[in-house]
Amino acid sequence: MGCIKQDHFFKKRKKPRPTDGNPQMKGVVLKTFVKKPKKPNSANRKCVRVRLSNGREAIAYIPGEGHNLQEHSIVLVRPENVQDLPGVRLACIRGKYDLGHVIKK
Repeated sequence: MGCIKQDHFFKKRKKPRPTDGNPQMKGVVLKTFVKKPKKPNSANRKCVRVRLSNGREAIAYIPGEGHNLQEHSIVLVRPENVQDLPGVRLACIRGKYDLGHVIKK
């Protein structure tokens, strides 16, 4: 932080949310892929590239084990920062549209 005069001149910029402030948004899957998490963690996190209904493209995380998503599937996403995946700011909602519930074993 600087002194009080500097605070007056430099305003903090807020990152624009991909959903434009909406709690959920519908999107179409463009591509499914796997991302590796940041340093101390190791896994393969399932992600999708989504074209949202507002025209933007974003990466969304698929929570839970297993999924049935492929290209042109419809998903509902919510804004959620996945801690160990940089650049992923959305998560898919299970059990809505084409993304099924997690299957119990």
